[in-house]
Amino acid sequence: MPASPTILTAGEARRVALFAQGLSGSRPPRRGTAATLRRLGGVQLDTISVLARSHELVAYARHGPIGRAAIEEAYWGPASATFEYWSHAACILPLEDWPLYAVTRRARLARGRRWHRLEDEARSCAGVLSRLRAEGPLTARQLGGAKKGGVWWDWSEIKIAAEWLLDTGVLVCRHRQGFQRVYDLAERAIPAALAQQELSDEECAIALVAAAGRALGVATAGDLAVHKGLPTALVQRVVGDTDLVPVTVEGWARPAFMAPDATDVLGRRVKSRSLLISPFDSLAWDRGRTERLFGLQYRLEAYVPRHKRRYGYFAMPVLGGGTFVGLVDPGRRGRTLVAKQVSLLTRGAARHVAAALLSAAAWVGSDDIVIERVEPVERAGELAALVADLR
Repeated sequence: MPASPTILTAGEARRVALFAQGLSGSRPPRRGTAATLRRLGGVQLDTISVLARSHELVAYARHGPIGRAAIEEAYWGPASATFEYWSHAACILPLEDWPLYAVTRRARLARGRRWHRLEDEARSCAGVLSRLRAEGPLTARQLGGAKKGGVWWDWSEIKIAAEWLLDTGVLVCRHRQGFQRVYDLAERAIPAALAQQELSDEECAIALVAAAGRALGVATAGDLAVHKGLPTALVQRVVGDTDLVPVTVEGWARPAFMAPDATDVLGRRVKSRSLLISPFDSLAWDRGRTERLFGLQYRLEAYVPRHKRRYGYFAMPVLGGGTFVGLVDPGRRGRTLVAKQVSLLTRGAARHVAAALLSAAAWVGSDDIVIERVEPVERAGELAALVADLR
């Protein structure tokens, strides 16, 4: 096999990243959601649900119109091999990675709790552990309630204790019930063969950095660090001990690293897809990397005042022709998919947006598509005509 190039063009870097993320080439089988989770190294969770929850959108983007029940079963079903923990954010992770996140558990223990404080830590933690030992896995609500009051951050003592025990690895979440975490004792829920593995911070980081490199295809040390929630200094210290290959990407200010077989895709003809991508998808959630790879500068505007939004509440990037060509802020009214705002960013964007809207509508069971606003406004007719032609 010829040696991997040491310099990638921007276009080659995009092709490598899309293939590594499972977003170009042949689609994996619809029953392969668990394998996709392992390929990505984790799938981010979020409470916002527009067309569907983000973790469902991630599976749909890669597998096509997969049944939502099948997605849930792969992530949290009785036969699933996953756990939930902090990577770059709250993620569903492959169960075999439990030993690797010891580096994060130790860091959280050393740092202390996040922004919450317990009035009586020993009593609260002991109470949660006692209930779980006696009754089995429980949600915060079943333990006695997640909140003191009405606002989401006003956690109860029970919730604070359970989250602290989760952060430090005493508890684990391997199941959700109505999108609530179900807490269980790690000593009971994690297989002994995994629980008994004791790895140093460096050993954990080497494995996590290598996995991040495979998932991203090509990445800077900073990208690798952010992807797994690791300190950049630790990544820089261990990246030379992985199998990642140093490369230069044209237009990138910093050196990059690539999975050893990542450039194999450059010698193939692979199909691109026209898709709506969740803002929390691992292809797009790192906004700095997204801008560097695709030239798309945007942020999630769900928490931005309405009058200051540029692209919409839950604007989803549209993948087409191997890059991001636009954004769609979607919604649903009954069985109608509503594109509240469509932003066309390239000359050929309308064709990809139309195809992406039709695909998404079919998946969520919408019989009709309504487009409310298009930017630039003079292209609204073009997009409407393409949607009608493709139906």
